[in-house]
Amino acid sequence: MNIMVCGMPGKMAQIVAKACAKRKFNVIPFSLTGEDMAQFNGFTLLKVHERDEKIKDILKEYPDLIAIDYTHPSAVNSNAEFYVRHKIPFVMGTTGGDREALMALVKSANHPCVIAPNMAKQIVALQAMLEWTAKNFPDVFSGYNLHVVESHQKTKADTSGTAKALVQIFQNIGAHHSAIEMIRDEESQISKMAVPKEHLDGHAFHTYSLDSADNSVHFEFRHNVCGREIYGEGTADAAQFLAQKIKAGQAGVFDMIAVLKG
Repeated sequence: MNIMVCGMPGKMAQIVAKACAKRKFNVIPFSLTGEDMAQFNGFTLLKVHERDEKIKDILKEYPDLIAIDYTHPSAVNSNAEFYVRHKIPFVMGTTGGDREALMALVKSANHPCVIAPNMAKQIVALQAMLEWTAKNFPDVFSGYNLHVVESHQKTKADTSGTAKALVQIFQNIGAHHSAIEMIRDEESQISKMAVPKEHLDGHAFHTYSLDSADNSVHFEFRHNVCGREIYGEGTADAAQFLAQKIKAGQAGVFDMIAVLKG
């Protein structure tokens, strides 16, 4: 299976490349990148102004290519347009961008892809459990106030896509929510979120608190992740799942819950 991991030399892209190589996927030596990059550790980095021309030869050399995207929120939509234009199936691990436009693009093209705000299987399973609750017990948290705090490394530019997704689920169960508290300064990450110092440059700590209107009842859901390996393994699963769907002649948009079920 030929894999192009886009976003080099980003840390997440490097971790995904290692996870794919460990599974004996063929990680090709090319990657989409920004205009200020050229080479990285054996990878030829394709800049925006040149990638449409260079991808033609790459696809001839590496047929049945699947792209994995861990770039920057500002590149989500233009990269997706690139993948659709060149008929490259992809796994979108990058969060942010215009998600409605992204989904409209791939659905109209019936383009094979996996798009999810979180690639960690265990967190996705938690999300599925809460979605089941919303479906079977709607408004069970009616009247409760939801407070969400999320902490990621200071280089993460956007609000957590996972936090946004879970807020929507909690709202479907009746909870009232105003805003997500986004923590990026390291002093607060250590003092407020108890992030270990050695993981300040790579972590995802989320706390979802639900309080009754009179504050007499408190529920709390929490998932704290140190490092990025959990996302790399889940992304490799998503790529393998997508390859199987393509082989079976199935196109369309999939999420990580579909990957878990598959």
